[in-house]
Amino acid sequence: MATSRALAEASPATARRGQHPGVALTVIAATQLMVVLDITIVNIALPHIQQALRFTTTDLSWVINAYTLTFGGLLLLGGRAGDILGRRRVFIVGVLVFALASLLGGVAQSAGWLLAARAFQGMGGAIASPTALALIATNFREGQERNRAFGVYSAVAGAGGAIGLLLGGMLTSWLSWRWVLFVNVPIGIAIALLAPLYINESERHPGRFDLLGAFTATAGMVSLVYGFIRASDHGWTDPVTLTSFALAVVLALVFVANERRARQPITPLHLFRNRNRSGAFGLMLCVAATMFGIFFFITLFVQEILGFSPLRAGFAFLPISVAIVAAAQFAARTQLRFGPKPFLVSGSLLVLGGVAWATQIDVDSSYVGGVLGPTMLFGLGMGSIFVPATLTVVSKVSPHETGAATGMLNTSQQVGGSLGLSILVTVFGTASRNEARQQVGAFLRQATPQQAAQFRATGRLPAPYSSQILVHGIAGAFQMGLVFAALAVTIAVFVIKVGRLPVPSAVSPSGGGA
Repeated sequence: MATSRALAEASPATARRGQHPGVALTVIAATQLMVVLDITIVNIALPHIQQALRFTTTDLSWVINAYTLTFGGLLLLGGRAGDILGRRRVFIVGVLVFALASLLGGVAQSAGWLLAARAFQGMGGAIASPTALALIATNFREGQERNRAFGVYSAVAGAGGAIGLLLGGMLTSWLSWRWVLFVNVPIGIAIALLAPLYINESERHPGRFDLLGAFTATAGMVSLVYGFIRASDHGWTDPVTLTSFALAVVLALVFVANERRARQPITPLHLFRNRNRSGAFGLMLCVAATMFGIFFFITLFVQEILGFSPLRAGFAFLPISVAIVAAAQFAARTQLRFGPKPFLVSGSLLVLGGVAWATQIDVDSSYVGGVLGPTMLFGLGMGSIFVPATLTVVSKVSPHETGAATGMLNTSQQVGGSLGLSILVTVFGTASRNEARQQVGAFLRQATPQQAAQFRATGRLPAPYSSQILVHGIAGAFQMGLVFAALAVTIAVFVIKVGRLPVPSAVSPSGGGA
């Protein structure tokens, strides 16, 4: 009776919270989709962006990197902010920052303007994403209800990259490259309006921000990724490349020393004392490193070699989205029966098989044999991993550190993706240059004087030769991806020892109230 009276006297907004978990989950999942797909949605639009804002080829890569580096670098701070200030409040702020940055990027009139907006987007995503994941833990009951919520969330997060490629192709073909950014604005506004109505606020935990930790973590990751990207163009002995790597090492040491000494560190290092949790972090880092490379180079292959239009290239990735969603839902529904371990192992093996298949790609590969088959295996593997890895990370974490744990999980994905892509691009560049020397020699031996003169004037080989160089570089990059995938299998088999998830005898809400 008292409960009914309290509910009747509550405000309409308060009454809605907790009564519509489907709406709450939709709001949270939509945010993660918006944040994750923005990593890939601009990929297909890059040639149009380059032409409109006069990017050089080298600078164009920073349209992706400006977002992923600030996103990955500030995720830890975003998770901590949710713990201290209230996750729903921080979640809304992050969404609004992301929407505003998208608007600014959509109207960009110069390369510098767009890069600044992309970095601003990454900041908003870093605030919203870890709090979105933590809100699931505080708005859904432990057990099957929370597992299903994590399943939806993980399916959206996993498929977001492929969906971004599809949506990017549609918007670029039908409207303009600017709409790959504008599309976030109405979505962000709708999420910000619905969140206070349907999502419970978490309990606030007094504390201070570890600004030195946030700075050294972000700057260190930026420096490390920049070093790899620089090496792809200027070589490993370039002074700036070596300086970037050295600076990354110094900043990493300062970060660890600061986290050990700080009263309220941005990353509680004791989270890594749990073997299973550390293994899940490492597993996600390796899988993300492979995932970013798969999306990037397969996109390049289908457009440059198979001749797909931006729209058709986007649709080519639709099957992988279906595979990720299906596998994630199956994993979420059967976690309590089998536990995370079988899914982590089988998922990693599927990823390994998909990448191994992709290394066989050549200029004569078709879409079905060279793209669809490998990406379907890869998608099934990713979908199988996301849910059990997430549940392993948040298992046995105290409520006031959920944000830090989920922030670290997201950081593992984004840093792994950025590092992995930069390393694969470096391998791609080296393999392509080596193949180019052979192809140039073969071309000049068979070229007419007119063809040779045209090559010396433009520096460009005709399609048969240039295609061979490109595909050779892609295959080389996938071989490096095979190393990441093999490391993921090793972690899943030998490091993570988690058993079945416990089924609580008395299920009660785990989150804070409104």
